[in-house]
Amino acid sequence: MGSVSAEDFRHIRDLVREFVRTEVVPREREIAEADAVPDDLRNQAAAMGLFGYALPDEWGGLGLDLTQDVELAMELGYTSLALRSMFGTNNGIAGQVLVAFGTAAQRGEWLERLASGEVVASFALTEPGAGSDPAGLRTTARREGDSWVLDGEKCFITNAPIAGLFVVFARTRPAGESGTGIAVFLVPADTPGVEVGPHDRKMGQEGAWTANVAFTGVRIPAANLVGGDEEAGYRAAMTSLARGRVHIAALAVGTAQRALDESVTHAATATQGGRPIGEFQLVQAMLADQQTGVLAGRALVRDTAARYVSGEDRRIGPSAAKLYCTEMAGKVADLAVQIHGGSGYLRDVAVERIYRDVRLLRLYEGTSEIQRLIIGGGLVRAARR
Repeated sequence: MGSVSAEDFRHIRDLVREFVRTEVVPREREIAEADAVPDDLRNQAAAMGLFGYALPDEWGGLGLDLTQDVELAMELGYTSLALRSMFGTNNGIAGQVLVAFGTAAQRGEWLERLASGEVVASFALTEPGAGSDPAGLRTTARREGDSWVLDGEKCFITNAPIAGLFVVFARTRPAGESGTGIAVFLVPADTPGVEVGPHDRKMGQEGAWTANVAFTGVRIPAANLVGGDEEAGYRAAMTSLARGRVHIAALAVGTAQRALDESVTHAATATQGGRPIGEFQLVQAMLADQQTGVLAGRALVRDTAARYVSGEDRRIGPSAAKLYCTEMAGKVADLAVQIHGGSGYLRDVAVERIYRDVRLLRLYEGTSEIQRLIIGGGLVRAARR
């Protein structure tokens, strides 16, 4: 368990569930139309500790471990994914790099500010020519005296327009010489040479902002090398991504649960020829497939998180959970639109938004194809050892 007892955690989860369902769900249209999460919701989330729920309590976080993290993620997935996206990078791939690999000075400088929500950290890994596989990285970092100088371009960087800190992956030497040659750097957003592009217009997930980030001759102190070690970078990326995959899987389960609930409500109330459509067997079959997927996904996420925390499986399990749960959420959302019929295709109907929102889950933090390679390759390598 994390540093939070089961009883205390139940209280936290219940508060988050109530916040999501009473404060955020009624404002989903507002978030989508403004393409932004309202400030009052952001402030409430910060006051509840959501910007640091997975950061250690010594830095002002709630100190939840991954088994608790996924329970919160399933609650947060129930509404607009833009809400979770605001604080997802602080708790997830960016914050965890600092927790696991940062020096004492780096943690002291940044973690409390991340946990409070004063600073948003962005994880700058993906590039136009290097997506799910970091080995193709082209952003460079070269040592000049007691500085590092970074050059390169990143794309699809979550929270870039509001970030105060970029956790940047860059190549310190060509690939293949020895090791991966990838290191991680802390780059404050106001450093000269950092340029954030306009936020992307996406198919869905309105209010969750992503953008390109260019680094042109960006000079930072040598002390900003994460862990003070060039070799830590690739490990940091892989460790953070594996943990993040379990979190995304849980988020997918939460969204699928919402799509199922919307479908059941619609089936029980909408009529066709004077009968609720839920009495039709083919509609019941669709509901049954949705329910089965949600139950399987939830069990898989909980089991995977427990095995991650115990150290039993931190590679194949996370990839399998992300692969299954995100593909499942896509199917459940598709069935939800079908059950709603023509109304499911109308803007401002929850399942239409969900259908667009979940499409991204199979792409980011490693595509479904990359997860299959990790799972299949891992099994074969283990058998050959």
